[in-house]
Amino acid sequence: MNSIRQVPTRVKSRRVETNLGAEREHFDKQQVNSISKAINSTEAPVKEKHARRIILGTHREKGAYTFWSYALGLPLASSSILSWKFCHVLHKVLRDGHQNSLQDCMRHHSSLIEIGQLWGNLHDKYGQLVALYSKMLCTKMEFHVKHPEIRANLEVTDEVLERAAGTDINNVFQLTVEVFDYMDTELRVAETVLRQLNTSIAISTLTAGQCRLSPLIQVIQDCSHLYHFTVKLLFKLHSCLPADTLQGHRDRFHDQFHSLKNFFNKARDMQYFKRLIQIPKLPDSPPNFLHAASLAKHVKPVVVIPDEPQDDEDDDPEPLIEVGDVPTASSAPTQVPAHKRSPHTLKYISLRFFLSFMSSSLPPDPPQAQRYITQLKSQINSLEAELEEQRAQKQRSLVENEQLRMELEATRGPPKNLSLPSAERAQATEQRYNKLKDKHTELVADHADLLRKVLAHSLTHYLARWPTDLLAHSLARWPIGSLTLSNVSSNPMSLLLFTQDLTMWESSDHAGMELSGSMTSLQAEKERLMRSVSEKEAELSSLRQSALAEQSSLQVEREKSSRDLGNLQSMLQEKVSQLEQLKQKLLEEQFSLLQGTVSEAENIIQDAVAKLDDPLHVRCTSSPDYLVSRAEATLASIDHVKTGHAHFVKDMADAGALVRALTQFSHLAADTIVNGSATAHTAPVDHADRLTENCRSCAVQSLAYLKELKEQASVRRADPAAVRLIVQKILHLGQELRPKGSDVRQDELGDMVDKEMAATQAAIDEAVRRIDVSSPRLARSGTTLTILFSCTDLMKAIRMLVLASTDLQKEIAEGGRGAATLKEFYARNSRWTEGLISASKAVGWGATQMVESADKVVLHTGKYEELIVCSHEIAASTAQLVAASKVKADRNSTRLTVLQQASRTVNEMAANVVASTRTGLENLEEKDTMDFSGMSLIKLKKEEMESQRYDNISLSVQYNCITEAATPATREFS
Repeated sequence: MNSIRQVPTRVKSRRVETNLGAEREHFDKQQVNSISKAINSTEAPVKEKHARRIILGTHREKGAYTFWSYALGLPLASSSILSWKFCHVLHKVLRDGHQNSLQDCMRHHSSLIEIGQLWGNLHDKYGQLVALYSKMLCTKMEFHVKHPEIRANLEVTDEVLERAAGTDINNVFQLTVEVFDYMDTELRVAETVLRQLNTSIAISTLTAGQCRLSPLIQVIQDCSHLYHFTVKLLFKLHSCLPADTLQGHRDRFHDQFHSLKNFFNKARDMQYFKRLIQIPKLPDSPPNFLHAASLAKHVKPVVVIPDEPQDDEDDDPEPLIEVGDVPTASSAPTQVPAHKRSPHTLKYISLRFFLSFMSSSLPPDPPQAQRYITQLKSQINSLEAELEEQRAQKQRSLVENEQLRMELEATRGPPKNLSLPSAERAQATEQRYNKLKDKHTELVADHADLLRKVLAHSLTHYLARWPTDLLAHSLARWPIGSLTLSNVSSNPMSLLLFTQDLTMWESSDHAGMELSGSMTSLQAEKERLMRSVSEKEAELSSLRQSALAEQSSLQVEREKSSRDLGNLQSMLQEKVSQLEQLKQKLLEEQFSLLQGTVSEAENIIQDAVAKLDDPLHVRCTSSPDYLVSRAEATLASIDHVKTGHAHFVKDMADAGALVRALTQFSHLAADTIVNGSATAHTAPVDHADRLTENCRSCAVQSLAYLKELKEQASVRRADPAAVRLIVQKILHLGQELRPKGSDVRQDELGDMVDKEMAATQAAIDEAVRRIDVSSPRLARSGTTLTILFSCTDLMKAIRMLVLASTDLQKEIAEGGRGAATLKEFYARNSRWTEGLISASKAVGWGATQMVESADKVVLHTGKYEELIVCSHEIAASTAQLVAASKVKADRNSTRLTVLQQASRTVNEMAANVVASTRTGLENLEEKDTMDFSGMSLIKLKKEEMESQRYDNISLSVQYNCITEAATPATREFS
């Protein structure tokens, strides 16, 4: 006993360090041994005891350094089974290992990708599984590094998930996509494993099948949490975004739901999983995200892992609670270095030393003493648990202290980085620091009291039940002196005194130097903490000063901002005023533009009205068809004017639509007035009078409507209804003046075309024959003979024109009728057919009149002027026939070219007739004497007017024929 007391402190410290080093080395060897046994090329599942020891190793060393230092030397590229089991162990380390294991694994992220790519390029079943598993593990690590608040085992509350998603809907959307990708990789691994089992002879009861199936336990655990995350996130998205936007998310969730349900159902039926895991059941149908109330029906799937029986192994299991530098029960009561020891550790060492000494002083193998030792060990284990809890609380306090220090450092930065006023942050920091310091002091005091109470209670209970002989045998070796065995065994207070004496003895004789060193270190720690507090107080004082300065600068900036705000408001008012002025100016400019347009429209209509009384306009004629087309266009323009007027009334800053409509209306209305008057010149008297009167009324009503638009007071109520009524009357009159074709049925038009063309051909042939027969018989001079020859040439040219027109009409009918008959084509294009018939009649009539006029001229019973007029009429009739045939012909047609050449020949021959006739007229005038005695002045004037009348009639007939031919044909073409 004396030799134990005299062991130097340094020797004790070295023994403790040696024991701790030996324990660490022993533990590292066990962990490496477990890694080598868990990760091998044998096609068997990883044993849970090896995986558990690897996981405990990560918690002991607070990371996965040892695991990776050994794993990097494994020949993963040589065996796919070895790589598969490595991925399985890595999955367990990520899920259940220390939280720092994630960062250690991320350092080897690229190596894991290379392993997956290597085996993915090889045709090996396990290689395919390794490629998918490594990709899943990389996705898992990337996800948890990006979202560190979600632990790798995915066991987090809904509140943590809410914090991870945040309030920004874009972040929620992105997190949902990442969870989808996470789930896809998990399900792909599970589906591939099950598919390989279905196509191989391996079943779940064989080691080969179990080697593939064992990692699916972790996959099931991950998928149950990921499914819950997806449901919560999708309901949150549907509460903020339209349903159509999330259609893709819903489709993807439905696919994953059915895949996961199928996976769970297959796994639940396998014998291998029934004893290892309880797989939850998913609902029959996926949640309805379109109804928010469906969230209440959602039940989070819970995976249950039953307690496994302890595996038989020669190695002792490692303790789950880390005891730091505290020696084990079998350790000798040697001294631990003072810089690694705390007051709680000293008490713990004293208790363990007392237990060891009492155990060594007992007689050999006493059953009752062994039972008491077991009870005391259990109490020591409970004390260890309390100690670990206190350490955890102290660790949390240190973390909060570190956060406080980081906040203090942040407050030292530039004022622009402060999110709160510096004074408030400094005050809050000071309050938190004081609370933290008080809490730490309170925890230390509570911990010390707890240890004292537990130690006193344990010793009292132990000595009270200690047998007298054993107690005497043990106390005989203890130098207590002041206490006797009777006092200890009979008086509880004596037991307490004995406990105190025991503690004092340990402190004085065996731990005096330890307590001295501990006090020294505590004193140094106290001084360091005091210095730290002083530094913090100095920092707080500096922060207060900087906060005051910042507050002052903020006040200055606030005043400056107030002045700037006032200036900006005044500038805004000025801009608003300018904007109002610009709006008013725009309104004035738009109305001025409207007035200018109205004035121009008034001038156009007034000019059209003036032509009604112009004598030169009396010679102008127009067809009823053209008048009807002009009236219809005018009615359409009136509709546009009404639309533009309605838009202008709603927004008087935009007169563009009304201006464009008025421009079109003024021109069309003027055109209707002019053509209405021109049509009246060739209409019956009754219709002519009514048409002229309506044209004047149209001008009056149009000018009245334009006057309303021109005035600011009446522009909103202006209405062109009266103008529309007058234009409709003009339209009706024009329709009444159209040629009536009701006596001819549609099915007879085709026959009439052939008949009229045949009749025209016959009339021309007859005219040629008559001229040929009568030329040598009637011609009395060279002049008349020239006239007859020119008429003969004109008739031949007309005959060629008719033949060319007939050929072109057949080509048009053949190309445009399709499957219909020729008569049906003519009936369907009735307007064009009527134009052909009219032109053919005019040509035949002109040829007949030409022959009769020529006979009269030769016999001196007619006038040369009549022959000239007939020539002009024939030219106009042929022009009408050409226009009617040309309107539907193909521009590249060769027959159209022939017709055009024949038309030019007819014009040349008609010009020759006119020229020869004028020559004969001049020769006749030269032969006549210039004796006007027998002719009165009135007769001479009459002759002159008669000659002018023939010229006017000729021009009028030519114009009317061309117009009547072009109008129906053009309309039919359009």
